Amino acid sequence: MEGRRRLSILHNCMIITMDDQERVFKDGAIVIDGDKIIAINQSSLILKEFGTTGHDDVEIINLNGKILIPGLINTHVHTSQQLGRGIADDVDLMTWLHKRIWPYESNMTEEDSYISTLLCGIELIHSGVTCFAEAGGQHVSGMARAVELLGLRACLVQSTMDSGEGLPEKWGVQSTDYCIQSQKELYAKHHNTADGRIKMWFGIRQIMNATDKLLFETRDAAKELNTGIHMHVAEIAYENEFVTKTREVDHGTVTYLEKIELLQPNLLAAHSVWVNDTEIGFLSKAGVKVSHCPAAAMRMLGFAPVKEMLDAGICVSLGTDGAPSNNRMSIVDEMYLASLINKGRETYLKGTTDPTALPAETVLKMATINGAKSVLWDNEIGSLEVSKKADMVIVDPFSWSMLPVHDCISSLVYSFRTENIEAVMCNGQWIMKDRKIVNIDEGQVFSLAKEASQELLKRAGITIPSRMNFI
Repeated sequence: MEGRRRLSILHNCMIITMDDQERVFKDGAIVIDGDKIIAINQSSLILKEFGTTGHDDVEIINLNGKILIPGLINTHVHTSQQLGRGIADDVDLMTWLHKRIWPYESNMTEEDSYISTLLCGIELIHSGVTCFAEAGGQHVSGMARAVELLGLRACLVQSTMDSGEGLPEKWGVQSTDYCIQSQKELYAKHHNTADGRIKMWFGIRQIMNATDKLLFETRDAAKELNTGIHMHVAEIAYENEFVTKTREVDHGTVTYLEKIELLQPNLLAAHSVWVNDTEIGFLSKAGVKVSHCPAAAMRMLGFAPVKEMLDAGICVSLGTDGAPSNNRMSIVDEMYLASLINKGRETYLKGTTDPTALPAETVLKMATINGAKSVLWDNEIGSLEVSKKADMVIVDPFSWSMLPVHDCISSLVYSFRTENIEAVMCNGQWIMKDRKIVNIDEGQVFSLAKEASQELLKRAGITIPSRMNFI
């Protein structure tokens, strides 16, 4: 009969909404119609209103006291680097970049990018991620094909460079016009595809590989198309030295980006480790979003002033970075690290302990609603609210890793592990159920990834020195 529709009701669960009122329903229920949430309330009220024969095809799922949270958002991840996990461990930054990562990336094919994104996507989904911001890589069409198949939501960008030393011969130096035009073509091809789950952004790899013309034209093109810019910003100390020498400013990258009006609300600045108080003020005033990547920062970059940025009103979210920078693509792990690392930093700076630095509720916001704001999608995702998209994660706390749960928010930051994630929904569709990815054969992807990674390293001429005397 016309007007009848299929509804899904998830009830008897603790719902962490992450909405403006920070509501938590101890015995809550949520109603999904297609790809959207149409009701949230106490289980008894929802079942009374929707769980009747007045609606056809009502699917009622009893979650038996489990926890329902918004889909987690990873705001900085190189999906095309997944096949390079382990190729650059325990090496200095220049070896990491010039001898491992750039040779690896420059020898990739579109099929490699597709397989790498599938492999990365599997790990993202298992860690509760429903949306990610690609940090930049080659062969974006391969990424898009994988994202569409997996059922994820993503902001994709091309790794864009038009200058700089050490670039692989195979790449050469691409013209600024090519860099901008190729991204506009990707936008026309992929933006709002996959049922609206894919957005195309503009990417700038870093200021040391960008001419002023590329910076200006990226700024203007993103404004024209009303989309975002993803850029590594103030990542290492040398970057600021480079900028002060070549751009005639008194500090570094953020100072220069402020001067040329590239600091805008649509800029997602990754890392932002080496910024001073004045530059934190610039970022805040401009509404720039910052992706904090705790594990990658500790590995090679340094302590980002996250507390100072949050205190200044900057929207800070969480990212994993790529597999050669972190090895673990788990925002669950990054939540735990973010809180501990930044507590430790406060203790170091002040000479006394500060356990209140970056409390659990702040960290959970970074992984959810702040992530949504960072990818310019908070009108649809990042919290469980009526009219928003049905992106959510079922967490099973009844295990050795989380029990007992005295404080659900605290437990989700300090005790929560990927093993506790039972199911993941994106855009109203289950993409993982009973801890199994729905849309692909994981084993088949693993086999493809093993073969593709070996062939890729051969083409790139990358050899990993042995640490042991194998017999």
